[in-house]
Amino acid sequence: MRRAKWLALLLAMILMIFSAGCGSKSAEDIVGDLEDMLTEVESYSAVGTMTIQTGETPQEYQVEVWYKQPQYYRILLNNVQSQVTQIVLKNDDGVFVLDPALNKSFRFKSDWPETQGQVYLFQSLAKSIVDDQERNFVEEDEGYLFEVKANYQNQNLAEQKVWLDSDLHPVKVEIFDPNKTQLVEMVFSDFEFGVEFEEDAFDMERNMTGWDSSILPAMAEVDNGKSFGIIEPSYIPTGVAKQSTDIVTQDDTKKVVIKYSGDYHYTLIESRPEVKTASSAPESAKTDLVDLGFSLGVLTEMSQTRSLSWNYDGVEFMLSGDLPAEEMVNVAQSVFAQPGK
Repeated sequence: MRRAKWLALLLAMILMIFSAGCGSKSAEDIVGDLEDMLTEVESYSAVGTMTIQTGETPQEYQVEVWYKQPQYYRILLNNVQSQVTQIVLKNDDGVFVLDPALNKSFRFKSDWPETQGQVYLFQSLAKSIVDDQERNFVEEDEGYLFEVKANYQNQNLAEQKVWLDSDLHPVKVEIFDPNKTQLVEMVFSDFEFGVEFEEDAFDMERNMTGWDSSILPAMAEVDNGKSFGIIEPSYIPTGVAKQSTDIVTQDDTKKVVIKYSGDYHYTLIESRPEVKTASSAPESAKTDLVDLGFSLGVLTEMSQTRSLSWNYDGVEFMLSGDLPAEEMVNVAQSVFAQPGK
């Protein structure tokens, strides 16, 4: 009898341990699930807030993401401080950067975002967890935390923490530089798989014109004929000096042309062109989307030179020359918040 009671107690303990184990997953289990999801995901939508530490002033973005297999993306980024709204759109015609308030568009061919991760995309986050064989894993009360290498274009973004809920929806991401200083935070307020989108949800014209204009920032009045502020970068690479500043008129638009020379030779062109303009990169050029922190830029590389273009606060910038891509980004970022002279 005593032996039977002991065996019953032992069996009950084994069942309790087994039941408790069934409720948890190992890091390997979750990585396997994420690998399956990367190949099987058909669509999703996400909403959240991204904060980027740019200089002394953090930049906050309201972010909305739509994805539909196999290659359709729509990412809306609204800078809370400047109230500049931009859309990154990928469809069968290529990749577009849209500025709905100014009715501006820039089209280029690229394999974005496959070649460069984005903190607001599920694919980028899941792949960073799957690919890092040295990942750290912590099971929390309502989900999971992974500490992994960051896989972004900016080499200063070295490590990241990724929080997932129990259904493996992204909840929060923190990205750090090599010195463990936090540079980016992405907090998801809503995430949903299996979303049905309207047929023209990823159409360029629909995203340029299908807006309630009252929710977009008002365009500033611009006098192309009489006044123009000169915006100079606060950063100049070592071994380089400003050579000249000229104001020219081209296609009835005034442009500021600032030239620099030394170890590198480059030119910064600033203009306030009329609205309703569209442009595109040359077919033979290699193009990439660059996150400048305050705006999105398009980096174009030709055989002998490269250029970086972006829009901010109604001004169109074009930086071109023999600067390395990293230095181009440094110059562009130093233009942010500089007053016109």
